[in-house]
Amino acid sequence: MKFISWNIDSLNAALTSDSPRALLTREVLARIASENADIVALEETKLPEAGMNAKQQAALLALFPDYECVYTSSCPPARKGYAGTMALIRKGIPAEADFPKIGAPGTMDAEGRMITLKLPEFYFNLVYTPNAGDGLRRLADRQVWDKQYAGYLASLDEELPVIACGDYNVAHREIDLKNPETNHMSAGFTDEERAGFTNLLSRGFTDSFRHVHGDVPGVYSWWSQRIRTSKTNNAGWRIDYFLVSDRLAPRVVRSEMMDSGARADHAPILLELE
Repeated sequence: MKFISWNIDSLNAALTSDSPRALLTREVLARIASENADIVALEETKLPEAGMNAKQQAALLALFPDYECVYTSSCPPARKGYAGTMALIRKGIPAEADFPKIGAPGTMDAEGRMITLKLPEFYFNLVYTPNAGDGLRRLADRQVWDKQYAGYLASLDEELPVIACGDYNVAHREIDLKNPETNHMSAGFTDEERAGFTNLLSRGFTDSFRHVHGDVPGVYSWWSQRIRTSKTNNAGWRIDYFLVSDRLAPRVVRSEMMDSGARADHAPILLELE
């Protein structure tokens, strides 16, 4: 089976805008569609609580005619048009969707950050982990999220093996970003966030990319849009992951970043299992 995950940074813009960035985004979406994955996970969709309009639905269907979609959006008391996740599931695949709340602090549980699909042989979880924010203002809440999420994923793993993916907003190890020495107090590379990810893996999960590629350096999934040369200089971070239950690790065939061309921000990631 094949799975793809991508932080798209606004599905609405990707589907309906003609800006240069939107055109680049649609090129990546077309590349994702050509892979014929069984499940495609999208994070940071930024759809309104009411969902997609007719124009958005038509544009998405044109790209993914053989898929059903489920999604969740930010709702009060959380900000409008914020976060949000979506799963595109190939027609004919039996999947029961859940939109779990994990007892996260503040408005995190209302921000549309997670979808879990139950299939006959495994759970598929997609997540958009909260960012610690400017000045690390949300770091304490993020630490609670990390603990709650790890417990939630471990509870799924007690019933069925788990495939989990998404934008985890943390570079786990120093080889997971270009400039670790200057980023130890940056959101996504604090000791607290890295420890939270270590704890998650210790609950019975494998970082599939490292399982396949070992300690290969210089492979990233995100490059800052704010720095024009970040992608050309490969000054990136690896913050997007496919995790699998430890007992699924021997079945991982591929785990890699997909080519996103000239578009900065996130690249899609791909997982293939026997």
